[in-house]
Amino acid sequence: MTAIKQPAPTILRRSKVEARTGLSRSTIYAKMRPNPKRPGDFDPTFPKPIAVGARAVGWIEAEIDGWLAAQIEKSRAQANEAEQCRRGGKRADEAGVIR
Repeated sequence: MTAIKQPAPTILRRSKVEARTGLSRSTIYAKMRPNPKRPGDFDPTFPKPIAVGARAVGWIEAEIDGWLAAQIEKSRAQANEAEQCRRGGKRADEAGVIR
């Protein structure tokens, strides 16, 4: 039986993650660490970096791509909900309320 070779994961360094996501260095690191002073910055779904050297980290490209796809879906779902609320004459905070 022949073993199927899987391609090696592509590692993105921080500058590439910044370019791919549009986030700044400080925002990337804020998403990875809870901060009681700024709780809205933390995103537990943001991919964690991996060590690629003694003082170097990188992110797996597929994980960054997956996170971006999830952000797109979340954004579009929120936009669709807002549009339906607008058309239905309901406020967004009333949308889930059954009367």
